[in-house]
Amino acid sequence: MAEYVGALDQGTTSTRFMVFDHHGQVVAADQKEHEQIFPRPGWVEHDATEIWRRSQEVTDAALAKAGLSATDLAAVGITNQRETTVVWDSSTGQPIHNAIVWQDTRTDRICSDLAAVGGQDRFRHSTGLPIATYFSGPKIKWLLDNVAGARERAEAGELLFGNIDSWYIWNVTGGPNGGVHVTDVTNASRTLLMDLHSLQWDDTILATMGIPKAMLPEIRPSSQVYGEAVGTLAGVPVAGDLGDQQGALFGQTCFSVGEAKNTYGTGNFLLLNTGTTPVPSKSGLITGVAYKIGDQATTYMLEGSIAITGALVQWLRDNLKMIEASPEVETLARSVEDNGGIYFVPAFSGLFAPYWRSDARGVVCGLTRYVTAGHLARAVLEATAWQSKEVVDAMNADSGVELTSLKVDGGMVVNELLMQFQADILGVPVIRPTVAETTALGSAYAAGLAVGFWKEVEDLRANWGKDKQWDPGMDPARRDREYAMWKKAVTRTFGWVE
Repeated sequence: MAEYVGALDQGTTSTRFMVFDHHGQVVAADQKEHEQIFPRPGWVEHDATEIWRRSQEVTDAALAKAGLSATDLAAVGITNQRETTVVWDSSTGQPIHNAIVWQDTRTDRICSDLAAVGGQDRFRHSTGLPIATYFSGPKIKWLLDNVAGARERAEAGELLFGNIDSWYIWNVTGGPNGGVHVTDVTNASRTLLMDLHSLQWDDTILATMGIPKAMLPEIRPSSQVYGEAVGTLAGVPVAGDLGDQQGALFGQTCFSVGEAKNTYGTGNFLLLNTGTTPVPSKSGLITGVAYKIGDQATTYMLEGSIAITGALVQWLRDNLKMIEASPEVETLARSVEDNGGIYFVPAFSGLFAPYWRSDARGVVCGLTRYVTAGHLARAVLEATAWQSKEVVDAMNADSGVELTSLKVDGGMVVNELLMQFQADILGVPVIRPTVAETTALGSAYAAGLAVGFWKEVEDLRANWGKDKQWDPGMDPARRDREYAMWKKAVTRTFGWVE
């Protein structure tokens, strides 16, 4: 009997394959970065064929490290950067353009035009989302409008759309030779095209955006057998599909109403389980699907999405050359006692929750000659925590439930200075699990549940363990004073783009 489950974790900057045992422990992993393409200011692209190639390479390498083969895997799941949009030829498997990444702002004009009738919340009742450059629907429209012949080919049924999950599943199940064209409810709910209540594509919105329904994948549960893999994973059921943030919620075993997690990655994403009924947000959050297990009732969530957090550390490394490796930011930040009076609001691609301002751009406020590289590094880390506090405040207001602790995961949670500052300004404990990379674990859980490797979600709670907890220690008066300065800095980003 197969003793392991595999998970392909396709992120914004890298792809990894991980193998987990029945206790949710990592048996093997391999990871590779892929190119970040910036054709113009505000434009962000990926080469989807490179991503597929990396997916194959890390799968091969992870299995080789553990001395495993496909027969040792009960199932495989996929978790992915959400909203990143691929359109490809169904007969050749060739993308018609680079993938347009979730951070990309080229659809600003399209979104403004859509919001001209009915405002930014025109589709929120159906989709739970504001009209924003973040989501896939406007990106599809841009591709159909700007790639020569694309609209005609789409209407003729020759082109397929997918977020990265659909692109991977189609390729790993055969591609042009019988590949399965599906997505799950969590990824579909990030397109601005799915009705949250029916879990089907919204025909009215499709007509408004001019998107042919034939190019869209079939919407399926997050945990279900979609098909069998070919190649290295030949014969393994492909059985789990969760957008990366929902994957982390699932991996953190937030199965009860009111449980929340915050993922610290390229951006930050705070998700709260709201149960089997969608909760509309009045505070700038997103209402979406948390997960759906087979035929069970759909579980919904509130989400606060922050565009730039870990990406700001990468910017410090790659653009300013202030550090050579991302972990060095903590050492540099510890070289000073505080932020020196500066606040860095990284609105590089506008502001996401709770503001939704695509006209915003990044600012550093409070600069004096006293400020050093250490102060800037500290302001970079604090920006992540302040943005998360704004989302927590919005979530408390929407849910009516005060957060009592915060489960955290993702690459930045190894930064202990950041974790302590986060606990200080939230005023609640911050808890890191033993398996910090819960995104991949969530998709492994979804795949394993679909094939009976795990019987039910409650079996997974026993796998969760606490690695470390940070308790708040900041004077509340100081916290309030600094938070007011942060809010003041945020207002300085508004209206930069005319």
